[in-house]
Amino acid sequence: MMAWIALIVAGVFEVVWATAMKQSEGFTRLWPTVVTLVAVTISFGLLLWSMRTLPLGTAYAVWTGIGAVGAFLAGIALFGEAASPARIIAALLILAGLVIMKSATA
Repeated sequence: MMAWIALIVAGVFEVVWATAMKQSEGFTRLWPTVVTLVAVTISFGLLLWSMRTLPLGTAYAVWTGIGAVGAFLAGIALFGEAASPARIIAALLILAGLVIMKSATA
């Protein structure tokens, strides 16, 4: 159970670093760059730790899925990106895949 919690937190930090990287404007702004580097270190560290217990394919798919859907939502909320029906359906399909992946892993 702890590996799953670590993996979910790793996914959240993936959203943080991706968002901060966008705000860093190509690593030209100091604080967003610092947040990116700290968050990516935490994210990778927790992913690494969770992979000691969870299967590689499951851990990586869940981590990237959380990051993808989270970045999609952050883009809408923070940067005014489009929330078209097709993009929403795509995000829901990713979420469905995560649920299936989790339920298929013991």
